[in-house]
Amino acid sequence: MEESPIEKSTRTQRFASWLMEREERREAKESNLEGLIRLNVLVSFLTLALVGGFSAVQTAVSMIPYL
Repeated sequence: MEESPIEKSTRTQRFASWLMEREERREAKESNLEGLIRLNVLVSFLTLALVGGFSAVQTAVSMIPYL
C-alpha cells in the first residue's frame, strides 16, 4: 500500500509548519511588547502630570509630532 500525499509528512512540510508556528509565536510576543510599550508611555505621562502638572503634559504632547 502506498501512503497518500496528504498523509505523507515530508521534511519540507514539517519545516514549513515549524516556520508557521514560529512566526505565530513571534507575532504573539510582538503584540505583548506593543502592549508593554503603550503601558510604559501611559505611566510616563501620568508621572509627568504628577510631577510637572498638566501644562507639562500639554507641552510634551505638543512635541510628539516632532519626534
